[in-house]
Amino acid sequence: MSKPLAAAKPRPRFGIRALCRIAVMTALYLPLARLAIEIGTVKLSLGSLPVTVLALLTGPVEAALAAALGELLKQMLTYGFTATTLLWIIPPALRGLLIGLAAARLWRTERPLEERPVLCYGVGMGAAVATTVANCLPLWLDSVIYGYYFPGYILGSLLARLGVGIATALIVAILAMSVVPALRRQGLGREVRP
Repeated sequence: MSKPLAAAKPRPRFGIRALCRIAVMTALYLPLARLAIEIGTVKLSLGSLPVTVLALLTGPVEAALAAALGELLKQMLTYGFTATTLLWIIPPALRGLLIGLAAARLWRTERPLEERPVLCYGVGMGAAVATTVANCLPLWLDSVIYGYYFPGYILGSLLARLGVGIATALIVAILAMSVVPALRRQGLGREVRP
């Protein structure tokens, strides 16, 4: 009498390597996001660099998780838990999601996103605009709840925030396009060739 064949174990969605990548990029996000030049509601930081690198390497899920966890830690260490803390983690996660989706779409083509500079700049700038617009809701709600809202507060700084976001996205794209190929050669990302 023969034994029945054991069913193959399904491969976990997040293995140890994925958890380590998320943890490392979350750890990098925190100091890069906290070391910001702030003028009113306009902030210039390189916090999106680890998110962009992870999005190019592994796609949207890991990048969005690292961004959300990094922003949650930043919010907790800077302001503590407030009524709007969870809303503040959505925009950085959105950036990772958008860049990761664009990168994943190109993995089975001749060249990945990081090897297409113009497209990579465009995706980064589009994600920066989406992130800046998504930040308007928590910024507005925060200002209303804590009593520092005045007419024009959100929209008055929107153009400046958009400009800084786009400029930062260009810098981050330049840095990411130089770092990602080296990390990919080390086997830290997904296979991208057809």
